[in-house]
Amino acid sequence: MFGELEGTGFEVIEPEFKACFIGHARVERLWTGARWSEGPAWFAAGRYLVWSDIPNNRMLRWDETDGSVSVFRAPSSNSNGNTVDTQGRLVTCEHLTRRVTRTEHDGSITVLASHFDGKRLNSPNDVVVKSDGSIWFTDPSYGIMMDYEGDRAESEIGACHVYRIDPDTGTVETVTTDFVKPNGLAFSADETELFIADTGGTHQKDGPAHIRKFQVGADGKSLTGGAVFATCTNGFFDGFRLDRDGRIWTSAADGVHCLDPQGRLIGKIHIPEFVANVCFGGRKLNRLFITGTTSLYSVYLNVNGIKR
Repeated sequence: MFGELEGTGFEVIEPEFKACFIGHARVERLWTGARWSEGPAWFAAGRYLVWSDIPNNRMLRWDETDGSVSVFRAPSSNSNGNTVDTQGRLVTCEHLTRRVTRTEHDGSITVLASHFDGKRLNSPNDVVVKSDGSIWFTDPSYGIMMDYEGDRAESEIGACHVYRIDPDTGTVETVTTDFVKPNGLAFSADETELFIADTGGTHQKDGPAHIRKFQVGADGKSLTGGAVFATCTNGFFDGFRLDRDGRIWTSAADGVHCLDPQGRLIGKIHIPEFVANVCFGGRKLNRLFITGTTSLYSVYLNVNGIKR
């Protein structure tokens, strides 16, 4: 292990992990000062990253051109997960308002989902956009379990599901309903597989701390399978991304874990804080941005993220 920052560096568990990082590259702390950093999203056209500081009810913006950090939006309705849609617009999960929104190019906000079957959602957590324009999001109850990241309330739905928003009709429908606390999610490069984390062990004794793998049907929206793909060895898998070769780079209590396409843990990037989420960015999508509790980190890798 090595690194310019204390507590950071690469840990090789399987030999093939050595090819994933650059020998002289170091983990960089780009900024610190948050309470719980989450939901990084890379905007290629503007060369900036947006992420959430959930308890502080704000979204932050890091500028690649000069390294500056500014407030992107405050209040942010205790925003959590973010992503960019096929038209370069920001899609956000909001705990406080219990909805999924889209920020239009003119800055106005469109509500994409707030209810299912006439009942309010719990607290949308993480979100991805498929190439057909459909929006997939998880809806655990973390934002309504306490006042720290939203408003304490009872669940109207009474369960925690994963949903899909139809790109043509805007209809919200469930895609899987057998999760305890569905959390991060991501598609494979060819979108034939969907990976979803379950962090139910945070509030349920011996509850899940794993990622499950589903097969996406020919209709582009139905799911089958759902077997456990990998179980976290330190804390919980929260947010994650896949690279172009099918490896998963996922958050964990001790940093970022790298899983090979079979779900085997092959290496780690140690971070001195709990990591909540990651995303690939930079011009070549070879820079991994890491949201770790109070801070934003990054490291250049010898792999590339998926370009949608």
